[in-house]
Amino acid sequence: MIIENKIIQGKNLRWLLRCPNKNDAVELSKLRVKIDGETEYMDRESGEGFLSPEDFQKVIYEDSVAEKNIFLVAEVNEKIVGFARCEGNTLSRFRHKAEFGICIAKEYWGYGIGKVLLESILEWADNSGIKKISLTVVEENAKAIELYKRYGFVEEGLLIKDRLHKDGSYYNTVLMGRLA
Repeated sequence: MIIENKIIQGKNLRWLLRCPNKNDAVELSKLRVKIDGETEYMDRESGEGFLSPEDFQKVIYEDSVAEKNIFLVAEVNEKIVGFARCEGNTLSRFRHKAEFGICIAKEYWGYGIGKVLLESILEWADNSGIKKISLTVVEENAKAIELYKRYGFVEEGLLIKDRLHKDGSYYNTVLMGRLA
């Protein structure tokens, strides 16, 4: 699915919300590795689950034509600083569901980019016939959990010692969902 570009005037920052195109693939590949290395809140460590520019081109194309997928980027001064992706399920028993994730470069935290990406994903999901949208978040990411709760997500479960971080400690993963 593709949306129209939208200029966002947020907290002391003007930025562009749009869908990516194939020319963004190199930048997205580099940004994903960068963001994965900036926080322990992501599922991957920097470089893990690497998506090459060719991989991103494929995802961008597939999401642009899929009815139940959307890929959004946040662009500041012609530089992508974050993105969100929501992927629907094609299995008959689960076609009412979708999962999503958001990631933003650390230097752009606190500008409301995550909130706008979340609102945009939810608006799209509600208009696309998606009845349930799910996500996972590390339990220590209280700020993200509170944001999701403000938008109607509820905690549906807790995966105990689900994550092993570089410091050798285990962390729990919170399963969250929102029904339309």
